Amino acid sequence: MDLKAHIRGVPDFPKPGILFYDISTLLKHPQAWQVTVDRLAQTLAPHKPDLLAGIESRGFLLTAPLALKLGCGFVMVRKKGKLPGKTKSFTYKLEYGSDTMEVQADAIAPGQRVVVLDDLLATGGTLAAAIGLVRDMGGIVPAAACIIELAFLGGRKRIDVPFTALVSYDS
Repeated sequence: MDLKAHIRGVPDFPKPGILFYDISTLLKHPQAWQVTVDRLAQTLAPHKPDLLAGIESRGFLLTAPLALKLGCGFVMVRKKGKLPGKTKSFTYKLEYGSDTMEVQADAIAPGQRVVVLDDLLATGGTLAAAIGLVRDMGGIVPAAACIIELAFLGGRKRIDVPFTALVSYDS
């Protein structure tokens, strides 16, 4: 199945000049969504994850059903201040400024194998930061994955683990 056929491009969102790749059209098509989860499960199962870490917010949509399929846990990587209880944070640089992401302090035990997922890889900053956060907690990151990669932005260069994207756009 051609998953690209189920991803809608939305011009000028969220601002003029940006082409947004919308997975809502993929999510509403049950066969395409099943193929997406199955393909990622097949790719990631050999990495033997204990946990999948999904990046807020569209990464949650991907990670939750995938964790069920693989029989492993799901950890939420969220923006600062969005999780209850004690958290572990990781601050990373953006083009202009910085941002902070968090997980609950007891979410990842040292030595656990944690695959990190998001819906889309662009410049790689967010995914690289999530990998750094998992490592700071003592987790081992054997792989990372996304549904979509914007290859022309070069984000894969910032990811230092095996990386899989189901769909790639070159421009």
